[in-house]
Amino acid sequence: MDTDLHELLRGLRVWEPGVTELPPFDPAAAPAEPLALFTRWFADAVAAGEREPHTVSLATSDEEGRPDVRIVMLHGADADGWSFATHAHSRKGRHLAARPEAALAFYWPLRGRQVRVRGPVAVAPPEQAQADLHARSAGALAAALTGHQSEVLGSLEELARASESAWERARSAPHTEAPSWTLYRLHPTEVEFFQGETHRRHVRLRYRRTDTAWTRELLWP
Repeated sequence: MDTDLHELLRGLRVWEPGVTELPPFDPAAAPAEPLALFTRWFADAVAAGEREPHTVSLATSDEEGRPDVRIVMLHGADADGWSFATHAHSRKGRHLAARPEAALAFYWPLRGRQVRVRGPVAVAPPEQAQADLHARSAGALAAALTGHQSEVLGSLEELARASESAWERARSAPHTEAPSWTLYRLHPTEVEFFQGETHRRHVRLRYRRTDTAWTRELLWP
């Protein structure tokens, strides 16, 4: 019997009052700038047992303004911006070359929390991209060395051969460089923190950057 997708969707329940426990969020006690709050929420997500809390949706747009989104890994967040990496010739790399603006969206379901970040994107110096790559796992280096990201693949066998060769290089020469591997930094102009609430009285706090500081404002859920 075919699966009824709509029936499955109608049967799902989220944040049931009296059943689900979500943490409170007092926006009046939030810090003056968003990075401190992001760090606090990220640490809380790790402590709560969120699986891969550093995964984040990255939204870009192509030359015609058509949007695209995918999951990437956060590589860092500091005064220089929120960092992620990819090949310059990948689809997202081409998008960012044409339109250097992006948005990030984190979701931590165990805590009912989202963080949304948007702003211009800059390319980090190549030596920083290579240092970031070599600080990661052998698997990350092997994936970068496999290359050809977003290109049409002839067969899974072709991928297996390229991957095996890349793994050998990553293990035998862990400092091998991947020239097209690029570290990007999103410099936020807006950061929103969303805390879910079981009666749907969700708390949304938005930070907006001005010339000299951050302003904070509440949004209707």
